Amino acid sequence: MEKSDKIKKAFIEHFLENGAYPTSVYAFTKKLKMPEVEFYEFYNSFELLESSIWLDFFKDTVARIEGDSVYSGYSVREKLLAFYYTWIEVLKENRSYASQTWRLIDKRKLKTPTFLTDLKVAFKDFTRDLVMEGKESKEVQPRKYIDERYPDALWLQLLMVLDFWVKDRSKGFEQTDAMIEKAVNTSFDLMASSALDSVLDFAKFLYQNR
Repeated sequence: MEKSDKIKKAFIEHFLENGAYPTSVYAFTKKLKMPEVEFYEFYNSFELLESSIWLDFFKDTVARIEGDSVYSGYSVREKLLAFYYTWIEVLKENRSYASQTWRLIDKRKLKTPTFLTDLKVAFKDFTRDLVMEGKESKEVQPRKYIDERYPDALWLQLLMVLDFWVKDRSKGFEQTDAMIEKAVNTSFDLMASSALDSVLDFAKFLYQNR
């Protein structure tokens, strides 16, 4: 096991056993029988360490879906569905840690939690590529300025999926699977159809004639 992975594993174990970060990097590395300076070779803080862990969940998900020979032939809608389903499978392998981390954040704050910052950047890059592909395949309707915001909307959708899954008590998390399908279908129906254009045109009319 690489040293960085050893640090991540020990951090997750401590978090699950204590429900909080270690008291200090010194105490943490002492328990690992590792010089404190070695921790800083990889991470500047526990917050950045945790962000790296969540980014690993994303990278693992992408590696799995792209490793499937049929993935490249999927429509953009199917690719996002595949991502969500696989992402939940990755999180299931780490449910205690993922759910406990999510429950501890203050949902009232609009700011992205530190532990999700790297994931947010990676996911928005991923969905930005999907949107561009969708525009080329006509699955996504080009809309000046608005389609640039789709990755932001899909990021909020990802957080909704995560929150739903953490609270899901159904057998095999089957309700989460159903929620994912409905969420993705709804978002692509809006991005692809003229329905959104009608709503936007109506909103523009009301604004101009108020």
